[in-house]
Amino acid sequence: MFTGIVREIGHVREITRSGDTKFRIGCQRVPETIEMGASIACAGVCLTVVAKGRDDDGPWFSADASAETLAKTNAGDWVIGQPINLEPAMRLGDELGGHIVSGHVDGVGVLANISPEGDSHRLTFTSSRELGRFIAQKGSVTIDGISLTVNEVVDVEAATRFGVNIIPHTWTQTTLGTTEAGARVNLEIDLLARYVQRLAEAGA
Repeated sequence: MFTGIVREIGHVREITRSGDTKFRIGCQRVPETIEMGASIACAGVCLTVVAKGRDDDGPWFSADASAETLAKTNAGDWVIGQPINLEPAMRLGDELGGHIVSGHVDGVGVLANISPEGDSHRLTFTSSRELGRFIAQKGSVTIDGISLTVNEVVDVEAATRFGVNIIPHTWTQTTLGTTEAGARVNLEIDLLARYVQRLAEAGA
């Protein structure tokens, strides 16, 4: 489990496509503090550490991504040099600064618009209506691994548009500050919304 609070921005250093796709991601964490088999949220995608080390370019870890992961997330879009939001799995006793995040991406949305708003930025995203029914005003959503609060939601034909406000700290400490309009982003809906919907479908 994760909290949606990004700990650092890593970078894709190597992509190997043989069977599953293996990503080598440069990071700041000391390799000795990364456990083999540990889970790390990479742009919101829960990936398992299969190798780690340090070279002349600094610390790194490797993780495998299946064809299903590439199809259901934006990991298939990653290129060498791509900045990636990183968050290690939450440990017992850690502060829950964001909201409970599973690292299981529900779908891919698109950054539709960026506009300055005071010292902050207002970002508008689009998602499918299927995912949009789980996104609520003042509710939580995870975008590329970042826990964010939804400001407004509007259903438009076959899509849902929703906006979030990005404060300066989040703008500079995550990849949102370098993400351009038209980019595909990973979306994870609030766990609570899933359970509420399931209970409603069951007539509870």
